[in-house]
Amino acid sequence: MLLGIIVVIIFISVFIIVHELGHFLTAKKFGLWVQEFGFGLPPKIWGKKKGETVYSINALPFGGFVKIYGEDQEDKDEILSKENKSRNFSFLPIWKRIVIIAAGVVMNFILGWILISIVFSIGIPQAVFITDVKANSPAAESGILSNDKLIDFKTTKDFISFIDQHRGQKVNLKIERSGKEIEISAVPRKNPPVGEGALGVALIDAGQPKMNVFKAVWEGLKSAFEIFSMIYVAIFNLVKAVFLGQGSLAGLTGPVGIVKITGQVSKLGIVYLFQLLALISLNLAAINIFPFPALDGGRILFLLIEKIKGSPLPRKFERYANAVGLALLLVLMLVITIKDIARF
Repeated sequence: MLLGIIVVIIFISVFIIVHELGHFLTAKKFGLWVQEFGFGLPPKIWGKKKGETVYSINALPFGGFVKIYGEDQEDKDEILSKENKSRNFSFLPIWKRIVIIAAGVVMNFILGWILISIVFSIGIPQAVFITDVKANSPAAESGILSNDKLIDFKTTKDFISFIDQHRGQKVNLKIERSGKEIEISAVPRKNPPVGEGALGVALIDAGQPKMNVFKAVWEGLKSAFEIFSMIYVAIFNLVKAVFLGQGSLAGLTGPVGIVKITGQVSKLGIVYLFQLLALISLNLAAINIFPFPALDGGRILFLLIEKIKGSPLPRKFERYANAVGLALLLVLMLVITIKDIARF
């Protein structure tokens, strides 16, 4: 558990820093005054001004932040010179503000793409995992569990062939569970129920053949887009189901669940950890671009409304909307965390 906590803190911080770096670089590109780039969250421990930007290290080691002049719109009420207006976020053309806001999501997507490409270039050893165990089956009676890894088999076809050849006979299976190797004996059925198989397990092939660098980058990009799209559609369907009173949080995992999963995956090896981190980074990108108040997607939505109506939304409305959105997200996170604790 401790290993999982350490790994999660480090990498979630990396994901947030990478996200904020997207805002930072695009703001600089458009000539804005970036007042501060903070590593971690306040209170400030140390800071150094380089050029016009203060680079700070803060006490809470969770991610970071970028402070851009005029981003909170408070400076818009000041009497500003033409030069100062050109360096104020609030006076930028809407399309440039959207680019700056979206840049953080783009950086998280790129990080996920890079991690997937690394996984493809390294390759993952082929393996067979058990995904489900039928009740009252030989597998259930012998103590086989979901997520067990079958050590001596590289494909499900090989395993099924082996079991079919030994129906009615005792077989010894080497299984990896939670990083430990155990041996389990079972007797496959000669005449199993329809759809269950002789042993009564569902299987999945795992692994990824090693690719050359160029192919890994291209396939990584395609996979990143596919994963991002699936996550975004899943979020949309979840929100729609919640509004229709059909939503369920049973399948969602929060910080506690991520710590548990990361601790387990990190024991399997660096390539599996990269695979998990790529998925988390793409999840963060998809969630953050969703058009909901307090998220980057919500800020972009407000800017699009401003473009259509020809004037900004009332500042008070934006503040209340973002406050309510943040409160709902915190409540959701609390509920998911409680469910994670109960589950694990």
